Amino acid sequence: MAATDPALTALAQGWCALSLLHGRIEAHVERALQSKHDLSVREYSLLDVLSRQHSGPGGHLQMKQVADAVVLSQSATTRLVSRLEDRGLLTRYLCVTDRRGIYTDVTEAGLELLAAARPTNDTALREALDEAAKNPELTPLVRALEALPVAQTSV
Repeated sequence: MAATDPALTALAQGWCALSLLHGRIEAHVERALQSKHDLSVREYSLLDVLSRQHSGPGGHLQMKQVADAVVLSQSATTRLVSRLEDRGLLTRYLCVTDRRGIYTDVTEAGLELLAAARPTNDTALREALDEAAKNPELTPLVRALEALPVAQTSV
């Protein structure tokens, strides 16, 4: 296909619109979480992912799985975990069946902060989507997001 192929051009424009929507949403949610809870979007996401772990088989995530879930490198995830651990929001411990494995749990303080921040996150997300829906280029993406079925979160 030629670089000027209309299908590729449309695809590139769609990708740019999706990137723009993501950036606007993330910036709006970031400001809300920072101002009200002293949390970044990444910190909120990490707490949310880790709060969904369970004590059954396969219920605790290894650091690589956590990194994949929050879309960060393993080293960036480890640094993020360390920062939240320093704040008393997370705790780490060795896996009892594999002493090389390190697991991370959300502390009671972390769960309380997450519970307080969740409505802020949800409100800011709704506000960002409502604002984006006013832009004709972003409206189809917003509608597509809103039409997604609610899935049971499994990490």
